[in-house]
Amino acid sequence: MKTKVALITGGYTGEAEVSYKSSKFVYSQIDKNKYDVYMIDITTEGWYYDDQDGKRYPVSKEDFSVIIKGDKIIFDVAFIILHGSPGEDGRLQGYFDMINLPYTSCNALTSSLTMNKGYTKAIIADIPEINVAKSVLLFENHRTNAYELVTSKLALPYFVKPNAGGSSIGMTKVKEMEQLNEALHKAYDAENTGNQVLVEEFVSGREFSQGIFRNTNGELIVLPATEVKTTREFFDFEAKYIPGLTEEITPADLTQEQQDRAARIIKEIYIRLNCKGMVRVDFFLENDTDKFFFIEINTIPGQTAQSFIPQQVRAFGMKETDFYGELIEAALIS
Repeated sequence: MKTKVALITGGYTGEAEVSYKSSKFVYSQIDKNKYDVYMIDITTEGWYYDDQDGKRYPVSKEDFSVIIKGDKIIFDVAFIILHGSPGEDGRLQGYFDMINLPYTSCNALTSSLTMNKGYTKAIIADIPEINVAKSVLLFENHRTNAYELVTSKLALPYFVKPNAGGSSIGMTKVKEMEQLNEALHKAYDAENTGNQVLVEEFVSGREFSQGIFRNTNGELIVLPATEVKTTREFFDFEAKYIPGLTEEITPADLTQEQQDRAARIIKEIYIRLNCKGMVRVDFFLENDTDKFFFIEINTIPGQTAQSFIPQQVRAFGMKETDFYGELIEAALIS
């Protein structure tokens, strides 16, 4: 009998459109000879399974089951490809833990923690060979004096971003003080990001993104890095999703020492944050010092054919079908 996989997509934020693209690609790659895959759309309007004829079936939140033509479908595992809330911030993971349904991503605590960029930086800051940009974490109570808090502690230029957002939504690079207030309000008001803002000093360097996953043997596998070169001011939403604005080089042109150092750091980040399944770590190598500067960790990284992780899987010499199969099987035995 085939394993029944609930492929989770949608979401409550502006990242939903990316979730649909990612899940469509994952669906196309999963081995249908081994797995029965059901695309489950989670939105603020409800949770549904849509069959190939467009017929919609509601998902029972009591046990995450679906009744299709009189048959009750109970899933064996959830494959979470939902960027943003509630798939990336720990909410779904906590629910799945309560109903005892295995899933492919990090647990509820790790997912919730890593959505908070400021808290994540505090936990990994003392890992050997890692550096974090100087920053200020702002809460809703700081909104009225945010400008003063930032300018008194940090030097231009700044990166201003929602503390719990993704896909660079609500993010601004501030080069002049006159831009700061607008950037702060934009970050504060980003949808479903908790009204918290992280402001960081700019780090001048080469930007990289690198995946890591734990296979069915329990081994941590670090994938080849991708270097990101964009014509935009920074790697913003448009640069990520509009073709032609960014050059992505996989595998990245790194020395063996840089590759080994990045792998050591990324493995330690994975362990320190108690990660599970696949995650992606973004980092800079500072121009003048070659120091590794942590940017953020993504526990539900994008999965379109052009996304970093599929690029890196192919560069590693692995097929996406085998990779997704590893994630499913690892979730079932963990």
